[in-house]
Amino acid sequence: MKKIIITAFSALLFTSLSAQKITGDVSVDSLHISRNGKFLAVSMKMNTKDLNVPPVGTVIYTPRIVNGKDSTDLKSVGIYGRNRYFTQLRNENGPITGEDEMFYKAAKTPGVIDYDAIIPFEEWMNGADFKLHRSDCGCCKTVLAENENNLGKCDDESIFFPTLINVTPVAEAVKKRELKGEAFVDFVVNKTYIHPTYRNNANELGKIRSTIDVVKSDSDVTITKIYLKGFASPESPYEHNTYLARERTIAVKNYIKNYYDFDSSIFETDYEPEDWVGLREFVEKSPRIANKKAILKLIDAGMDPDVKENKIKQNYWKDYNYIFNTCYPALRRTDYRVVYVITEYTTIEELRNAFENRPQNLSLNDFYRLAKEYPAGSPEYEEVFETAVRMYPNDEIANLNAANTAMRLDKNDAAKKYLAKAGDSAEAVYARGVLAYRTQDFKSARAYMEKALEMGVEKAQEVLDTLGEIGK
Repeated sequence: MKKIIITAFSALLFTSLSAQKITGDVSVDSLHISRNGKFLAVSMKMNTKDLNVPPVGTVIYTPRIVNGKDSTDLKSVGIYGRNRYFTQLRNENGPITGEDEMFYKAAKTPGVIDYDAIIPFEEWMNGADFKLHRSDCGCCKTVLAENENNLGKCDDESIFFPTLINVTPVAEAVKKRELKGEAFVDFVVNKTYIHPTYRNNANELGKIRSTIDVVKSDSDVTITKIYLKGFASPESPYEHNTYLARERTIAVKNYIKNYYDFDSSIFETDYEPEDWVGLREFVEKSPRIANKKAILKLIDAGMDPDVKENKIKQNYWKDYNYIFNTCYPALRRTDYRVVYVITEYTTIEELRNAFENRPQNLSLNDFYRLAKEYPAGSPEYEEVFETAVRMYPNDEIANLNAANTAMRLDKNDAAKKYLAKAGDSAEAVYARGVLAYRTQDFKSARAYMEKALEMGVEKAQEVLDTLGEIGK
């Protein structure tokens, strides 16, 4: 699968002070500000337990990023006294600072407000101060008092976060999938007609129908082929087993065809008169067979199948009886595969709908297209990539992108787990270097980055330059 590097993401970490008091009434804790691509994400906890707001007053807290003459305000938190709450929100067209304000009635303000905001990132924000501005308002939005506290500043030693490189999965020309299984349909001795209620046939035929029903119930899916392969066991003459395997496979096909009224053209059948491969595997793994080596030698011998079977039966009859009763029934089976094609989702709305209702129908490229609709590091962004790796748990690109997503959120243990299955591509080597850097394993980070640079990842040089002499 061809790998294409997409626009990379960096992150900017701000230092913060713990549990700062703001104007004597509110404290702020767990402040975290990070850059993810084109966006800046802010989260903090505001403790308002000691805040008192008069009935006709309002207190507005506005986070603000300031760097010299440049500044920008984030969404505000408004806490309204009892009278002001009803007057402002019922008679004066909503919150004071606009629709995105987080507003509360003073008496019902939670003790701790979880604050989250995402804004577009601009280069002047590097090195900026993060402040919290307080405005005390009276009637008619009159500002009675103002106060501002500086909560944090960029830390030059922690500002560098190695660029994360996601990989775009190649789009599939046709989203072709299959479900498969095996059914042990019982037949009357030497007969090829299916009795649906004979022995355990109701359950075994039900397994096939359940597999088909899963596909048929999805309106976005079209069944294109049903493969059936029948197997017989070696106890009868080979010619007779050929007949049984062939005709019993056709009987299973006809049962499915008639049950669903499928067209004959979607079926493809095959058969194997005697499953010597399955027999060999059973004998090799069984601890109960005394003459295992001798029997395996006969199984592997290039002689007529009927001769082999007779020699095992005559020379090792105790082992043969055990094999006959234990192994042979499992060799008489029908393997089946239901092949289907999933519709192509062309709009983001179609992708979102499939993601919410049928995520198994999305290709890796579909997941990637959907993820790009959300800010990197947002909960939606994380959910898309985590779902992708659940749907494709062994895919290297899915694991690599999930690892990058985890690192953006400082989930380093999860990133390590994903990287273990991300393969050895240049991007995967580089990602391991990023994780090592983030966990301060600078010696490993240097080794990974040197290797990644040799493999053509130019971004590795940025990390090596930042490391300087560290890790040598």
